[in-house]
Amino acid sequence: MGRFKCTSHLRPPALPRASPFVDHRWNNAQVRRLQTITGVNVIVASGIIAATGDIRRFREPQKLVSYFGLNPRVRQSGLGLAQYGRISKHGRSHARAMLVEAAWAAAKPPGPLRAFFLRIRNKRGHQVAAVAVARKLAVLIWHLLTKGQDYFWARPALVAAKQRQLALKAGAPGERGVGRRGSAYAYNVKELRNSEKAAAESAERAYEVMVRHWRPRGPKRRTDATNEERL
Repeated sequence: MGRFKCTSHLRPPALPRASPFVDHRWNNAQVRRLQTITGVNVIVASGIIAATGDIRRFREPQKLVSYFGLNPRVRQSGLGLAQYGRISKHGRSHARAMLVEAAWAAAKPPGPLRAFFLRIRNKRGHQVAAVAVARKLAVLIWHLLTKGQDYFWARPALVAAKQRQLALKAGAPGERGVGRRGSAYAYNVKELRNSEKAAAESAERAYEVMVRHWRPRGPKRRTDATNEERL
């Protein structure tokens, strides 16, 4: 039998550079807002927005945490102390996995999220620390979307560079030769990158100092009135 000759007309057509899905993510204000969080890229941001929908459905951040299945299981018998176990893993598993991946990414660069990860890691290990940061990210996402604010400890030059790359993939025109500096120019300046990194390191040290003065609280003691009612 003879072999078939591969011809150009049998090949699948090349996909256009500007994808409608990429263009939608670039024009979404909520996706751009979540990208200001350390460790959250456009894939995680768009996935969380798609899974969450209208943030007003969740009256408090713990509702969103439970929706992603990141809330710990609670065991309590009668009036005894509550015992917290592993996360429930109920709800949106794909979004939960993306938050965990974002938590691993947020634990690498300097900042408050990294300090939080290291504090939990020293007590409970890597895996528990990553899940704890993912839960922290869910709470942070609820506040940012509800209040319409960007992440306070965002690195503006890095965020502008990420959003510019997404805009180019969406088909935005280039900014070279237009007589002005582009929106992502600051990320190419070493001094600006170092100043943003220094600010993030300062925030990490401030978090470490704050938690160093925390004192663990024991179980709540019953008041005399409660004891009298039980008698």
